[in-house]
Amino acid sequence: MTDSFDALLDVARSIALEAGALAARRRAEGVEVAASKSSPVDIVTFADREVEALIRRRLAEERPGDGFYGEESGAEESTTGLTWIVDPIDGTVNFLYGIPSYAVSIAVVEGEPDPLTWRALAGCVFNPVSGEVFTATRGGGAHLTHAGGDTDVLTVSAPPTLSQALLATGFAYDPAKRVEQGRRLGALLGLVRDIRRIGAASLDFCFVAAGRLDAYVEQGLQPWDHAAGVLIAEEAGAVVLTPAGAQASRELSFVAAPSIAAELADALESTGF
Repeated sequence: MTDSFDALLDVARSIALEAGALAARRRAEGVEVAASKSSPVDIVTFADREVEALIRRRLAEERPGDGFYGEESGAEESTTGLTWIVDPIDGTVNFLYGIPSYAVSIAVVEGEPDPLTWRALAGCVFNPVSGEVFTATRGGGAHLTHAGGDTDVLTVSAPPTLSQALLATGFAYDPAKRVEQGRRLGALLGLVRDIRRIGAASLDFCFVAAGRLDAYVEQGLQPWDHAAGVLIAEEAGAVVLTPAGAQASRELSFVAAPSIAAELADALESTGF
C-alpha cells in the first residue's frame, strides 16, 4: 500500500462534502421513502440511493481498482487491497423527519471488508446540517473542522466515574429486539449520568471523540455504520475494543473514554447488555 493516509483522507473528505451537499438539497426538496428493508421501520429513501450512486461513481473515478462496500448498492471486490466502506446517509429516519442529525460516512480500510479483521486507514463523517466534518487517519489523530473553517484536535472526555458519564446507544429495527434492548437499557440507566439516543451511529462515535458523549454502545450495527466513526474515536483516545477484546461488529460496538471503560464493561456484563 503506497498511498499516504492523508491522500486517502483527502479523497474521503472531498467526496463526503460533495455527497453531503446533494443530501442536503434533496432534504430541502422533500424526502420520499423508496422502500423498507429488514422491517417496515428500516427504510431507504430515494436520496440514500442517489447519494450512494454519486459516492460510488466519484470513488471509481478517483480510485480505480479499490473495492467498494456500501449500504444501498452492495459490494465490489478490490484489486488494490483497499476497500471504501460507505454509508450515504447515516440516520435515514432523522433525515426523513428533518431532524438535523444525519451524516455521510466514508472510510477506507486495508484487507478484507470484514470489521473483525480490516485495518481502517482514514475516515470522514460529515453532517451537512451543522457543516461539521470529523476526520481521522491511522496514527494521525482525529480532527473536527467547523463550518467556518476552524479545526480542532479531538480528545475524549475523562469522567471520574461511570455515574457521571453520558452514555449513548441505539436500537434494533426489529420490534421484539427493541423491547429486549429497552429492558437491558433500563438497568443501565441508574448507573450513568443519563442516556442519549441520537439516531446516527457515525455521529455517536464522533461525539465520543469530541467529548460530547462519554461512551456509546450498540448491538446490531453494520460495517458501514462504524467504519469511519470507530477510527475517529480511536484516534481521539477512546477505548474501542469490546469488553471481550473484539473490534466493533454486529455483536457489539463499544467506544468509551478510558477513565470509565472498565467500569462500563462491568456494567454491561452485570445488566446482560
